[in-house]
Amino acid sequence: MFVRELNHGKCKTYLIACERTQRAALIDPLRERIDRYIALLAYYRYTLEYAIDTHTHADHRTGVFDLRELLGIKAVMHRTAPAPLVDVHVQDGQQLALGEVTLTFLATPGHTPDGICIVADGRVFTGDTLLIRGTGRTDFIGGDAGAQYDGIMRKLFALPEETVVLPAHDYRGNQQSTIGEEKRYNPRIAGRTRGQYVEIMAALDLPLPDNVQEVLQPNETALDDDVMAFPSIAQLNKVRQLEPLAVSTLLRTADPPRLLDVRGSDEYTGELGHIPGSTLLPLRQLAARAAEIDDWKHDHVIAICRAGVRSTTAAAILTGLGFEQVSNLKGGMLAWNDERLPVER
Repeated sequence: MFVRELNHGKCKTYLIACERTQRAALIDPLRERIDRYIALLAYYRYTLEYAIDTHTHADHRTGVFDLRELLGIKAVMHRTAPAPLVDVHVQDGQQLALGEVTLTFLATPGHTPDGICIVADGRVFTGDTLLIRGTGRTDFIGGDAGAQYDGIMRKLFALPEETVVLPAHDYRGNQQSTIGEEKRYNPRIAGRTRGQYVEIMAALDLPLPDNVQEVLQPNETALDDDVMAFPSIAQLNKVRQLEPLAVSTLLRTADPPRLLDVRGSDEYTGELGHIPGSTLLPLRQLAARAAEIDDWKHDHVIAICRAGVRSTTAAAILTGLGFEQVSNLKGGMLAWNDERLPVER
């Protein structure tokens, strides 16, 4: 298997390929480097098949969706990734063939809910889960230090010790490590109990990345950052989150809430379906078409999307537009389907 890191900086993008079939994948591509990636693919005469994000990034714009549009390749992310336009949603233990190379995906939430690592040919691409002598921060919305500890200890540290570790970031000039080295020398996790690790991560008090909302929300929605004004983190944190069973109960009351599905039309009628009685109004069009639901302003409105992230943005936007009682379906249609609640397609 051919492997090359392409950025030579703090953010890592990996080109991997089956050398016999010349089928290739890019892991964690940066939007601003797409021209470079396409040129390198042409130089090596590789055909790009997949663009993979190991998680929803908060520190740079992803190049996955632009590569999908330009080259017609398949975008790959974890099942819980909030963004639309993902062609292949992978789950823990799932495999994809890249020519004669097998990619095995490990679900490792913690840095974000949709974190994955990828095992291939004696290497593991660890995203922001396991770094060289460090681990990814867990203080973003949806972060979970305990889940990250579990993923590292039960899945990554269960790999052979000689497995090469290739993370999505490094801030000290390191290129690679091994599972054995990180087991013994990683100061965040080596010899730590789960409780100790949670305490360490809670005490980090790291600053947010620059322009976090201008980066994170477009990555979550696959919308360009000039299409709409995204809410602030403070506004997002104020959105009331309702579990699927709670929403199901409300729908059976004498005065049920209004259901606003903000996905695309293909998602609305796609695999996950939609909740009966819901109204489709895609997030991209929400601000421009809000007048169509102006008579809902005094009603309880519940926003819905795939994973509950885009709809949290929609709920904050509606609140800013004067809607008095807006909630979000926590976990979105993924969680609704997991509870086996009724859907239409």
